[in-house]
Amino acid sequence: MKSPFILSLFVLVGTCATQKYTVKIQNLKDSIKLSDSTLVISFANTITAKELKTHLYKFSSKEFQGREVGEIGQKLASEFLKSYYQNQNIISPFSDNNYYQIIPAKFLPENTKSSENVLAFIEGSEKPNEIIIISAHLDHLGISEDGKIYQGADDDGSGTVALMEMAQAFKLAKNEGYGPKRSILFIHLTAEEIGKQGSDFYIKHPAFPLENTLANLNIDMIGRVDELHKKNKDYIYLIGSDRLSKELHYLSEKVNNTYFNINLDYRFNAENDSNHYYSRSDQYNFALQGIPVIFYFNGEHQDYHKTTDTPDKIDYPLLEKRTKLIFATAWQIANQEHSVTTDKNSELLN
Repeated sequence: MKSPFILSLFVLVGTCATQKYTVKIQNLKDSIKLSDSTLVISFANTITAKELKTHLYKFSSKEFQGREVGEIGQKLASEFLKSYYQNQNIISPFSDNNYYQIIPAKFLPENTKSSENVLAFIEGSEKPNEIIIISAHLDHLGISEDGKIYQGADDDGSGTVALMEMAQAFKLAKNEGYGPKRSILFIHLTAEEIGKQGSDFYIKHPAFPLENTLANLNIDMIGRVDELHKKNKDYIYLIGSDRLSKELHYLSEKVNNTYFNINLDYRFNAENDSNHYYSRSDQYNFALQGIPVIFYFNGEHQDYHKTTDTPDKIDYPLLEKRTKLIFATAWQIANQEHSVTTDKNSELLN
């Protein structure tokens, strides 16, 4: 049995350690200085519900036949995205007009045809070798056995059109002389629905060295409201933001608290979450490489993975606000003085 003196000593040591950690966390929070608010809001406001709606009605239309991996509808969806970036004069990270990262059939599950990630790139003005990846998956479930089309408006048409609008906003900023200091890589990932194969392929064949990738902001379903939030729809689930970089987590919160005041719901971020959302979408493959991630998600709803997930059910003003939050977060990562670091590399936490 330990003596009262020894027990008191343990308590004292534990208390000191807790106090030191609390001070370090506060120092970390205080170190985050937001970029020019006028610029952030000015370009965030180019993201509009009207344009998101126009893009989504096209992207989730029956013309694209449910965007099943490797099938003609998914190919048409990829071509739609490629044409958009060409029309916006947003370049490819590859040479010439090649926006596709081809994924051969042998990399994909049996009986799946070759597919492609679609990549667009905005080069940083000061630290171009440092990369922020913003991603969403472009594929969906195709056509049901009874011939109905899985339109996938929320899953993940909502994330897809959010990337399109954010890329346009960053491009407009660059055109006016306010381009990001660090580079932004937009990746429309394929094959998420069959096992996150598109992000797995990118990790194995990155356009830029993974050690230069500062963060991945991944979006999978941000256009709807789940049952838990019917009475207060101004929310978004954030998953993974504090797993690898507390700086990224507090940066995200500071951006939100300064500009948007959305309810950031972390309930699915718990490590014992029975839904396992942290590992179910593409951000997980980046996290496995030690790259800090944030997964943006509105939760499941009655139309999840059904043919009734249609664009008329999207809350476009809410989609706009959530997209602006992600844009402003990416803007901060891209433009702040120092690079976002993982906890193991953070001088403020070591």
